Amino acid sequence: MGKRKRWFTISLSVIAIGFLSMIFKPGALGIGLGIDFEGGTEVVVQFPETPDIGQIRTAMGSAGFTRAEIKEYGAGNRILIRTPEQAQGTIIGDRIITELKTVFPQNSPSVEEEQKIGPKIGAELRRNAVYAIIASLIAIMIYVGVRFKFIYGIGAVAALFHDVLVTLGILSLLDGLTPFTEFEIDQNMIAALLTLVGLSVNDTVVIFDRIRENQKIHRTMGLFEVMNKSLNETLSRTIITSGTIFLVAVVLFLFGGEVNRGFAFALTIGIITGTYSSIYIASAVVLEYTIRKTSSATSEASAYKTHKSAELVK
Repeated sequence: MGKRKRWFTISLSVIAIGFLSMIFKPGALGIGLGIDFEGGTEVVVQFPETPDIGQIRTAMGSAGFTRAEIKEYGAGNRILIRTPEQAQGTIIGDRIITELKTVFPQNSPSVEEEQKIGPKIGAELRRNAVYAIIASLIAIMIYVGVRFKFIYGIGAVAALFHDVLVTLGILSLLDGLTPFTEFEIDQNMIAALLTLVGLSVNDTVVIFDRIRENQKIHRTMGLFEVMNKSLNETLSRTIITSGTIFLVAVVLFLFGGEVNRGFAFALTIGIITGTYSSIYIASAVVLEYTIRKTSSATSEASAYKTHKSAELVK
């Protein structure tokens, strides 16, 4: 806890850099919106043999789908094509399959699935996603505040805000830099953010619970010492739990395919920030508040004694 102010500064710096990226890079929060939130057409195309992605991209450009997103979908011969264009019926899917059959006459593809999302539905999904995140943060603050003290709830939610902002900032900074870091805000990404919120608060509650236990056992010990003792006692558990989830998220990022890559990367970053914030944000906020409150109470008591002494002299 003695290093908390240094880590406050580092966290604020990372969040500020992420904010700049989210403001100045194109797209929502510096990351493009998926068709879940923007609206568009999604087509899953199956080929008899694995096609060349570069040729598919060229074909989509020739067909007028210049903003099409193309990626493997599970097996190498199944291709997911997303485009913001919309039309009635199966017009978009028919245009895509016609162009692909022209480019791949010997490897004739077929439409396996076509899904359309209108702009109104996309706007509703965006709104519901924001509501879901805000509702989860409020519910967590109430739960932690009731189980411990209200300031503990504030500390937990401050840590969760920190986790979400840092994760979004890093996603924005890295988006588009490499083929492995091309992200978009879709339902998978929202699921990743809500998952990291749950994992982070679980770690925070374990630490808070150990702090409460140690306060009862070591009544003469100050909060600073109790927190350090509690953090050290739960550190091995934190590393083991978070470390195993981190390894799974990394494996999912590397080998889970394009569809799961954004989810896995957000979860990988979130596990790191969530573990860090349970120590240096959630606990540190509680400690800072307690120190300032104690200092204020001491100052008021001192002022009261001085005033009484002055009255006695008179």
